[in-house]
Amino acid sequence: MELGPAGLRLLLLAGVVVLAAQAALERDPYRVLGVDRGSSQADIKKAYKRLARQWHPDKNKDPGAEDRFIQISKAYEILSNEEKRANFDRYGDAGESQGYSQHQQRQFHHFHEGFYFDESFFHFPFNSERRDTSDEKYLLHFSHYVNEIVPDSFKKPYLIKITSDWCFSCIHIEPVWKEVAQELEALGVGIGVVHAGYERRLAHHLGAHSTPSILGLINGKITFFHSAVIRENLRQFVENLLPGNLVEKITDKNYIRFLSNWKKENKPHVLLFDHMPVVPLLYKLTAFAYRDYLSFGYVYVGLRGTEELSSQYNINVYTPTMMIFKEHIDKPADVVQARDMKKQLIDDFLSQNKFLMAARLTNQRLFQELCPVKKSHRQRKHCVVLLTGEGDKFADTYEAFLTFAVANTKDTLRFAHIYNNRQPDFADALLMDEEKFRGKSAVVILERRNNAGKIAYKTLEEAWQGSREDNFILLDLLDQLRTDPGFLSSETVVADLNDELAPMFLIRWLYSTLDYISDCWDSLFHSNWREMMPLLSLLFSALFILFGTVIVQAFSDSSDTRDSPPSEKEDTTAKTEKNDTSFSKESNRVPKKGFVEVTELTDINYTSNLVRLRPGHMNVVLILSNSTKTALLQKFALEVYTFTGSSSLHFSFLSLDKHREWLEYLLEFAQDAAPIPNQYDKHFLERDYTGYVLALNGHKKYFCLFKPHRSGDEGGTLGACGDYDSSLHTEARGKSSCSPGSKSIKNKLHKLSFWMERLLEGSLQRFYIPSWPALD
Repeated sequence: MELGPAGLRLLLLAGVVVLAAQAALERDPYRVLGVDRGSSQADIKKAYKRLARQWHPDKNKDPGAEDRFIQISKAYEILSNEEKRANFDRYGDAGESQGYSQHQQRQFHHFHEGFYFDESFFHFPFNSERRDTSDEKYLLHFSHYVNEIVPDSFKKPYLIKITSDWCFSCIHIEPVWKEVAQELEALGVGIGVVHAGYERRLAHHLGAHSTPSILGLINGKITFFHSAVIRENLRQFVENLLPGNLVEKITDKNYIRFLSNWKKENKPHVLLFDHMPVVPLLYKLTAFAYRDYLSFGYVYVGLRGTEELSSQYNINVYTPTMMIFKEHIDKPADVVQARDMKKQLIDDFLSQNKFLMAARLTNQRLFQELCPVKKSHRQRKHCVVLLTGEGDKFADTYEAFLTFAVANTKDTLRFAHIYNNRQPDFADALLMDEEKFRGKSAVVILERRNNAGKIAYKTLEEAWQGSREDNFILLDLLDQLRTDPGFLSSETVVADLNDELAPMFLIRWLYSTLDYISDCWDSLFHSNWREMMPLLSLLFSALFILFGTVIVQAFSDSSDTRDSPPSEKEDTTAKTEKNDTSFSKESNRVPKKGFVEVTELTDINYTSNLVRLRPGHMNVVLILSNSTKTALLQKFALEVYTFTGSSSLHFSFLSLDKHREWLEYLLEFAQDAAPIPNQYDKHFLERDYTGYVLALNGHKKYFCLFKPHRSGDEGGTLGACGDYDSSLHTEARGKSSCSPGSKSIKNKLHKLSFWMERLLEGSLQRFYIPSWPALD
């Protein structure tokens, strides 16, 4: 039975309906979490915890675990938000501000021989899934960023976008981002995209607390983009990331000096001739990638003062030309010309010319690259090394060796030279008869056997003079080496080479200081002023205290000079009183020892003490139970009383017996520090959170977490109970307990003071939350 055209259309329609219905079911958050539409928030949270533990990529090695985990997270994000949940129940989509009129705009009408389709009927996912398809190949994960992207940023800069679902500004900049990403990637810039919803840890690590955000990464350093998102600004931003001294402008006046620096820098020198007045971004990126191997210069052929240079090397002014110079500056070692210089062409050209013909071994990295360890018999590479001295005395022998190297360099044979006085350990290991070669040059043929320094070698019996006879002897030995693998009969172990070109410690320290000052200056003008308020508050407080101390001391000194000189006994008494007064004035912010104001966090003061806490202020909350209240509060007061002088810190305690659910909700956002418990675990409701301390920043919606100290860390040895009691006033304390259980409870806060110091330094990890939950 054959189907007619109408039957085929109906069959196709049926297939479309089935596929659409299947896609809608896969993206139904209720179906993903396995809950009913009338389920409570508690049931939804339990289902999410169970599925999150089951499908977390770190624990589940199934290939589809990561996609399944993302689906579960997105479903919970929708159903845990009442507004998004209501929108999904009403329209089949969780979009924010999703009204009836907007719903109508998303209808697509297809008329095909009388058939009408409304795609919203099938719940087609016209949201972030479609928008992010162009970014999928650039998505970054935390481990991938740390292990691959950061090390690679020392070879090329990265442009990274932070985005999220339901971000309309992200949609607005997407066309510009897509165009610029494709353009810059072709030039050699790394592109990355971080989804803040799925990679919250990476987004916080990068310092991006809002979306969209764009940042640059180079040499492991992060710089944020603060201008309008247009093509020109993004290109200029990437160009500004690069160091300013990568490419030197070359003219008739300085080209000889530039090319002659090959000996000092121990690098080949590259010249690019082009008719562009500014250095192309592609060339700057290339110079950054090869800066450890090559020095780069740019010649603007349209500029007056470059005629001699263009004429000497016969440059075609209408075609970009790249020349590489090695030991001889009168003619280039290699040349490439192309009307459209592509990155791949430049990379192939430079990778074949990274080293001089007879480079000087100045550090261990260069030695390893010139003479790599053999991986197989076919990949063997041998090095011919000239051990010589510095100065005009050895110039002729070096020139003869260089001439021989130019004529005999091959893929499996490299030539190099080394100064005996700068690498004495290397020279002593290869020259057994030092008296025979004292004041002379020697040639050694060697092969590295492993990375521990073991080499096989053979030294020419006579000193190298560069004569015709020496050339024949060396050439004959190289012929024997190709036919006899056991020709290198001697073996030794050499130490790593000294880094001759490394800058002095003082210079490195100066560069590091300048970089740090530059980072602080940039952060001062581009950071959010609300983020700078704690630092500014601390700075002005210190200045106020210093100024007040100076004023008080000045008035005190003036009053002493106006008074008549007292007797010796009165003088002693006066000095003692003056010192006591000065101490009390200088330490007027130090609280009375033994007294720390700690209030209970309850429904009544929850809003004022946390939700509406002033910017820059933090509430340090101790978690305790009724049975551990007395012991933990005593130890908590002992650990934090030295920090109560700060007006930006408040101290509270929270009853675990009353507000366990509130605490567990917060700890879900700190999964690294406090993993989500399994509700099927019989100890789920018995999990002991006493001794936990949370530093809550109500204004910026983040917290820092202190986990209790385990008594086993100290080998079970605890301080005597009297040590704790003696630090506080026993009158205000009542009866204390010295039982072993009390010691173990107090020991939970053993290192809280160190944690408080890191809190004030700002070096603790921060866990951000979307909003503060209700305490009840």
